[in-house]
Amino acid sequence: MKKIDDLIASVTSIHDRYKGGRMERETVREWVLGLGGYPAPYAEPMREAAAWFRPLRDMEPEALKVADLEKLQAIVEVDASRSKARTG
Repeated sequence: MKKIDDLIASVTSIHDRYKGGRMERETVREWVLGLGGYPAPYAEPMREAAAWFRPLRDMEPEALKVADLEKLQAIVEVDASRSKARTG
């Protein structure tokens, strides 16, 4: 099984670089589409991100970037919720 800690670190890194303008959308898109499967509860936000990035979108660039970042953040938020539940 793939390591969840590595996934979260990668998603966070990609999110931050893309948000900061240090990464192009096409690179993020290819990365997301190449991730493959992960177990629940990560599976659903990962599927949603892949479904979002799969087709090319015809949207205003800033609106597209905001939506892209939300899809990436949803994956990280699953991990934050799980961590909080384990410690709280």
